[in-house]
Amino acid sequence: MSEFKILMPKLGESVQEATITKWFVKEGDKIEEDGALFEVATDKVDSEIPSPVDGIIAKIFFKEGDVVPVGVTVAVINLDGEESDSTEAIKPEKSTDTGKIEERSPESSGNEENIKPTRFYSPLVKSIAKSENISISELETISGSGAGGRVQKADVLKYIENRGKATIPVAPATSVSSDVSESKSLSVPHAAPKVSVSIGANDQIIEMDRVRKLIAEHMVMSKQVSPHVTSVVEADVTNLVLWRNRVKDQFNEKYGEKITFMPVFTEAVAKALTEYPLVNSSVDETRIIMKKDVNIGIAVAKPDGNLVVPVIRNAEQKNLVGLTKSLNQLAEGARKNKLTPEDFQGGTFTITNFGSFRNIIGTPIINQPQVAILATGSIEKKPAVMETPTGDAIVVRHKMFLSLSYDHRIIDGAYGGAFLRRIADILESFDVDREI
Repeated sequence: MSEFKILMPKLGESVQEATITKWFVKEGDKIEEDGALFEVATDKVDSEIPSPVDGIIAKIFFKEGDVVPVGVTVAVINLDGEESDSTEAIKPEKSTDTGKIEERSPESSGNEENIKPTRFYSPLVKSIAKSENISISELETISGSGAGGRVQKADVLKYIENRGKATIPVAPATSVSSDVSESKSLSVPHAAPKVSVSIGANDQIIEMDRVRKLIAEHMVMSKQVSPHVTSVVEADVTNLVLWRNRVKDQFNEKYGEKITFMPVFTEAVAKALTEYPLVNSSVDETRIIMKKDVNIGIAVAKPDGNLVVPVIRNAEQKNLVGLTKSLNQLAEGARKNKLTPEDFQGGTFTITNFGSFRNIIGTPIINQPQVAILATGSIEKKPAVMETPTGDAIVVRHKMFLSLSYDHRIIDGAYGGAFLRRIADILESFDVDREI
């Protein structure tokens, strides 16, 4: 009997697990290639996972609501088109880098090599446990507050606090330089103090939905990981506004696409990133990973109020028409919840448009593991002083604020400010006579 294993796909560069929100099949059902198997959700995407093969669902290992690590087998399909008689013998497999804590060698852990974890631990939990020298057997004793008793970060941190250890212990036989030790201690998350909130009789309590909880965790994590700095410039985009007003109907008629200001913003950012490559990077502890491709994420608000960030790949290689088509397709797909996991992967920089809800300025939070994010404000008419052959004159110009939040670990104010100024210069020098 030939079988095909369905694994939990990787739904984003920083995503290690996903929640199964819905099954479209049950054991014994026939499934066709590209037919919907199940729906998954993370803080970045809600997506239907299609079947890559034809066959019969032989075994389903997880139910709706289960949190499953990337790379774990969630189902098995019988390719022979017949129901399996031995599905009980099939067990889910985990990839070597997800969900399973490595067993320590006999030299380093005594009897620990004989102890295997009985439940899944996320990479973050494993990292904290390793840093705090918590053994597998000790980790197994921690009571989990997550779904199905899953141990979460807060559970481990609470255990460490009660354990009375606030720093990373160093093995006596190991020599560790002070700077490395300090670097590792900085990487251990600390539990945020609980804020007591009084609730009045007329107050309304609203439980966060699953996506909002994940977004909240991602935002808090970003602020803990990266020291944020925000720089702001004001750009005169009068030429751009006049150009768009002149060509928008012609553009739509010629290409079948409505052009907004965002494709031009994206074009300017892509050009600036090629000139300031450090902004197009990620940080891995003490290493800076310079990204070759310029993949720009665009923050899009969904009808339910949550935010997703689909990615335009190789934006520096696309012309204005290509960027417009890509943006419109991603925005439409996000609003209709039709984007695939691939649409959210590989982003190296993010743009969020505060101007879409009439805000003039903002200080956005970096979308980890990126190192910078640009916020574009609302374009407004303002009086401005301009030099003329007969002297200075006050004229009406179209202006907007651009704000850049960046990771101060690797981007200094001079570099971040120069990058932001370059974007503004590109927009200000836009050719009002540009052909479409």
